[in-house]
Amino acid sequence: MSKRFASLAVLAVMLIAIAGCSTATQTSTATPSTPPRDQPSPAAMESAATAASALIGMTAPDFALPDQDGKRVALSEQRGKWVVLYFYPKNDTPGCACQATDFTDLLQAFGDMNAIILGVSPDSPADHRYFRQKYQLKLTLLSDQDTQVMKQYGAWVEAGMAGKAAGRVVRSTFIIDPQGNIVHHWPEVIPVGHAKRVRDKLESLQAQR
Repeated sequence: MSKRFASLAVLAVMLIAIAGCSTATQTSTATPSTPPRDQPSPAAMESAATAASALIGMTAPDFALPDQDGKRVALSEQRGKWVVLYFYPKNDTPGCACQATDFTDLLQAFGDMNAIILGVSPDSPADHRYFRQKYQLKLTLLSDQDTQVMKQYGAWVEAGMAGKAAGRVVRSTFIIDPQGNIVHHWPEVIPVGHAKRVRDKLESLQAQR
């Protein structure tokens, strides 16, 4: 991959992430369209961002957050399993809904690979319950309302607007191995089709063990 292509790909992914959940309006039943020849595919754009990640190989920061039912979920208690940890901006928005629905559709496949999926956003547990019920989601959603865990994982960016302190969630995904190490990182994510790309990557990683 040329430096020019990589730079353009990373820029494209960053623009999609900045746009937030409203970027993707397709549901999990929609088939993503084929990008024009001069436009990198979603997989290529995500890979370009991954190439710049400095977190792969590091021990995943431990945390304990409440899930949709207020139950505490700690990363350290998941040792022995593969963990797909993904950060997303906001419940009940198009991109976040399609991403969560796609992960739900593949939940059995991940389970067969001894993997669990944990979604994290700044939404409250009550908001998570509503979101899960509305879209019939089955995955565990965690509430990081003070964004401290997101900051540990580089999934929160401070950005002042009109002189006021503000910030945004960086849509991103981590694969953590059974020993608690980060073995893959997507620093920027395109929601449509991402769950399948994560499943394929996990399958590849496990085949190398």
